[in-house]
Amino acid sequence: MAPAPEPPLIVLAFDYGLRRIGVAAGNTLTRSAAPLAVVRHGPHGPDWPHLERLVREHRPGLLVVGLPYNADGTAGELLPATERFAAALAARTGLPLARVDERYSSREATAELVARRRAGTRRHRIAKQDIDSLAAALILERWLGGESSDRR
Repeated sequence: MAPAPEPPLIVLAFDYGLRRIGVAAGNTLTRSAAPLAVVRHGPHGPDWPHLERLVREHRPGLLVVGLPYNADGTAGELLPATERFAAALAARTGLPLARVDERYSSREATAELVARRRAGTRRHRIAKQDIDSLAAALILERWLGGESSDRR
């Protein structure tokens, strides 16, 4: 007898940055992701009340954080801060956390938004917040596609 399929899982993904944290939502049933929000990250740290509200509203079963690696696979400058954010996020929410290599996600997000603008499917100018939240969606799509960077 085949094992029962796993129930669909809602997942939130995060693109950590020093000024903004892009957030995306998706699920394992449709294997799709969409930009959700951008959370401020100021001199006193992330806007934890906003992050916690997003988690309460969407009730994910898993969180995914993009890890910044350089083109050659070495640790990016923000990797230690991103790891601290990921650990704090998991501790505050009590949810399991996965990590994904986010290499080029912001560049891919920018290119996709520019292409949408040229095609006429996007009318508004491209803001940094749009790039950050779309980068989070791309990170989540990578995880949904089977990628993981839980290398330690």
